[in-house]
Amino acid sequence: MQVDANTLRKGHVIDYNGKLWAVIKSEIMIPGKGNAIIQVEMRDVRTGIKTNVRFRTQESVEKVQLQEHEMQYLFASGDDYTFMDQETFEQMTIPKDVIGDPVAFLTESMVCKVMTYEGSPLSVELPATVVLELVEADPVVKGQTAASSYKPAMLSNGVRTMVPPFVEAGTRVVVNTADGSYVERARD
Repeated sequence: MQVDANTLRKGHVIDYNGKLWAVIKSEIMIPGKGNAIIQVEMRDVRTGIKTNVRFRTQESVEKVQLQEHEMQYLFASGDDYTFMDQETFEQMTIPKDVIGDPVAFLTESMVCKVMTYEGSPLSVELPATVVLELVEADPVVKGQTAASSYKPAMLSNGVRTMVPPFVEAGTRVVVNTADGSYVERARD
């Protein structure tokens, strides 16, 4: 579907020069002289290469319609991860590089949002947070205050994170899947 370039926002996917590009950032720039332009930073969906492109605001671009599926993570086999569609029960194998860094937070039976284009997976969005157990936490250094200091700890999935001094090994914590940061102690 053709849309004006000035309507592009973060998260949109466009067909540009025969490739699919995800918009990372868009900014309208008005030079002192001449017409306004839109500066778009985008990433190739398949290869991950980033580029910056300038469009005239009245220029039109091809916006791609993606299909969103609620899929349940089943298992991993090497660098391939198998998901099952919640509605049709069809299985889809997705390579590790499509999922990216959050792959460390995938747990069995987790329901994720999978974006596809013409049946091919483009991205996997995990839930915002997961509950994991701390298997290792450094001891508290005397004199640290809880307000401003954090200590290193190891989660049950092998990811290292920083936690407040009062959190000990064996505690279940809520962790942000986007960057692996500590959110709070689990309420269970």
